[in-house]
Amino acid sequence: MTKLKTLYDRDFFAWSREQAEALRNAGRLRTNEPVDWENVAEEIESLGRSERRELGSRIRQIVEHLVKLQLSPASEPRAGWRDSIRQQRREIADLLEDSPSLRAQLDAIVREQSRRAVPDAVADLQGRGELGPAQRRQPTAGREFAYTAEQVLGEWYPPEPKAVQE
Repeated sequence: MTKLKTLYDRDFFAWSREQAEALRNAGRLRTNEPVDWENVAEEIESLGRSERRELGSRIRQIVEHLVKLQLSPASEPRAGWRDSIRQQRREIADLLEDSPSLRAQLDAIVREQSRRAVPDAVADLQGRGELGPAQRRQPTAGREFAYTAEQVLGEWYPPEPKAVQE
């Protein structure tokens, strides 16, 4: 039990996956305990999935604000977007401290969330009339907005657009 307690304390995501599998195995052995093994395992596993979903949500918020910083010529609310990015980065650092095995999925999560965040950011900027004629095309999460996990989680910010309004 000490090893399991240590894994629980070190990496909640990995612990939840390991425990779900152990419960499924116990259920297959048909013990006499009146436990709904499969659903108990599913619930424990879902706790780990919720950690991944939270990470994805925070990454999506960062990507959306990075895109806005990259495209918007407005001077406001740039400071708010930067503050939001810093806050999400701190929260992600805490989440990854609790579940370090999620680090292996960061690149995939950044790609997944970029596909969602980029169109949302562009639509928001278009709705505010903040995109110039050259920017009105619908960018994709391709080259122009292919942020790396290091950019999303590190200290990086995109360069300011040429005409940030004062």
